[in-house]
Amino acid sequence: MTAPGLYLFDDQVARRWEPFALTRPVGELLFGVLTLRARAERVLGSRCAGHLTADHLVGFEEFEAPPVLASLPSAEVDRLFLSSRFLPAWGWAGGSLAAGPLRAPTGEVVGWYAPAGAEPPPGELFLEPAKLEAADGGSTIEGTLLENVWDLIPRNPDQVARDVEALAGEVSRRELPAGAHHWGKHPLILDPRATIEPGAAFDTAEGPIWIDAGARVRAFTRLAGPAYIGRESVVLGGPVDAVSIGPMCRVRGELAESVCVGYVNKQHDGHIGHAYLGRWVNLGAETTNSDLKNNYGSIRIWTPLGEIDTGEIKMGSLIGDHVKTGIGLLLNTGTVVGAGSNLYGAEMPPKYVPPFSWGTGDQLVEYRLDRFLEVARMAMARRGVELTDGMREQLGRSWARGRQQAEAGSAASGQ
Repeated sequence: MTAPGLYLFDDQVARRWEPFALTRPVGELLFGVLTLRARAERVLGSRCAGHLTADHLVGFEEFEAPPVLASLPSAEVDRLFLSSRFLPAWGWAGGSLAAGPLRAPTGEVVGWYAPAGAEPPPGELFLEPAKLEAADGGSTIEGTLLENVWDLIPRNPDQVARDVEALAGEVSRRELPAGAHHWGKHPLILDPRATIEPGAAFDTAEGPIWIDAGARVRAFTRLAGPAYIGRESVVLGGPVDAVSIGPMCRVRGELAESVCVGYVNKQHDGHIGHAYLGRWVNLGAETTNSDLKNNYGSIRIWTPLGEIDTGEIKMGSLIGDHVKTGIGLLLNTGTVVGAGSNLYGAEMPPKYVPPFSWGTGDQLVEYRLDRFLEVARMAMARRGVELTDGMREQLGRSWARGRQQAEAGSAASGQ
């Protein structure tokens, strides 16, 4: 049986996963060793043909990522529609799917299978799939549905461990070179094309470590698992614990229980803990975030629906795509920095920074689109990536939507 075409959709919950949903489909967020999209592809044995999400993301371009579709795919082929925030379980046997809704073991509708020639799923699926829970037929799919964007932080170490267990048998390995050190009961997986300098130390007492192709770990790094270092990324030194680092990142200094989606530049010292960093984030020297309140209370975080108590005692920052910070910037616990913002100065910014903001402290103004795009172009060129016309158009639409959100927020607060 030929695998059906896979399509990931962002429902209303996923579309509120700010600050990331403004500039990318949720399926292109890193969680564990893989993006949400790449894991669905591997488990289901079907390549994703497109994302179905907000209109302003049509034209989204990224290496290896499928496009954002402006309309539903043709009914000429089998189609499997799956929520982008659903994690299909490794080892799910699959088998023949019945036409109709796909349900998680808890009964929640997380997708829909439409064989060739069948009508597309009801429109409610793509925004409010819960409305279809009474629908007849369908199949059950093993896995878990993520509820909140911040779940990607505390649950990431366990996901790294599960991903490594599922994928380790497919990975070629090399031996640890002389002068580097490893201890712990869990595996250390070094791709043959990875570079490990003498003086690097690997602690797998709490979980596995995977160093992917082309990655480099320099001397005086202490890397503790569960951890994944992505393709062509460089760990420059310091304590790095329980992280997922996507492709082409540069990290140094304290980085703990955090995720870097890709092309993140943290080349200097400074503590970043329990944080999630989008693509093309650049942190100035000594940029530091708090991830624990002085009273050890649970941390509240901004969302498009208002502030919500995460129930987490440790929670750092959510930092959107293309954010830049100046030297010495301090971020409070649970700070959300909107995509495209440029922050600097000694004064701490507010816990919610609207997208495409420019300034210091709470003195934030609109970051002009032309200036933002020029900085993005230069930053991307430094990693050999072109800011294409399509990317410019899509980021321009994200900028316009983001500024509308900022203006609406200011009006609601009476500013």
